[in-house]
Amino acid sequence: MAVTASMVKELREKTGAGMMDCKKALQETEGDMDQAIDYLREKGISKAAKKADRIAAEGSAYTLTEGNTAVLFEVNCETDFVTKNDQFKALLSELAKHLLSQKPANVEEALQQPLHGDGETVETFINNNIAKIGEKLSLRRFIIAEKTDNDAFGAYIHMGGNIGVLTVLEGTTDESFAKDIAMHIAAVNPRFVSRDAVDAETVEKEREVLKQQALNEGKPEKIVEKMVEGRLGKFFEEICLLEQSFVKDPDQKVKQLVADKGATIADFARYEVGEGMEKRQENFAEEVMNQVNK
Repeated sequence: MAVTASMVKELREKTGAGMMDCKKALQETEGDMDQAIDYLREKGISKAAKKADRIAAEGSAYTLTEGNTAVLFEVNCETDFVTKNDQFKALLSELAKHLLSQKPANVEEALQQPLHGDGETVETFINNNIAKIGEKLSLRRFIIAEKTDNDAFGAYIHMGGNIGVLTVLEGTTDESFAKDIAMHIAAVNPRFVSRDAVDAETVEKEREVLKQQALNEGKPEKIVEKMVEGRLGKFFEEICLLEQSFVKDPDQKVKQLVADKGATIADFARYEVGEGMEKRQENFAEEVMNQVNK
């Protein structure tokens, strides 16, 4: 029996499973809707779908480097207990290898890619792990970086995966130095590499805030503009990596250390797990009991 798009849509609505999983279930059961639902339940996929409305703002950042390619990504789960789970760690390792080898353009593309030779997709792989681990899991974001033989990756994971950083330094192969820069990024959380990278809208907005602050302080208007420009320098120190004092040696600026190496910082990414996401409100005792009950 031919599987139609409307059948896939109906099964998806009934189970919440992914489109490719629904299509495969219908093909395996020759279009029988009830059997297809059972098929998904047996595979743990329907069970995974039921967890889709849960809040998953914990998790881990993970990085892997192979040759001239590196990846940084974030996988979310419901509790930080799961991040200590060997199965969760194996999932991170498997996803890292896949992202490095296949280099998908975005999360949506990654989820639909075959993970192994048997045709299992990344989405199905994650759903199967949801069924086994018992918590909602999701691949939230990733970035893939490339370099030449004359450059260095700075990769750093902080607090067991709570923060992950990946940066590319051009003009140096000193990976130890590059990692120090990544550690600085993890600690200080800059938003841009340099002043030139800050968009005009952000600068103008800050300029207006500083101007109003100075006027509220009763400063004469004729000196306000000069004060604003001086305070803008402090603003750039807060948000621009090259303008910051190096966290391991505050007497030196990052830009001077990089220049002394004859290097430049091409770019960086910093992932803090769960940033910008709704956090579940639950006390520690309840969280422990939930894990025990599972």
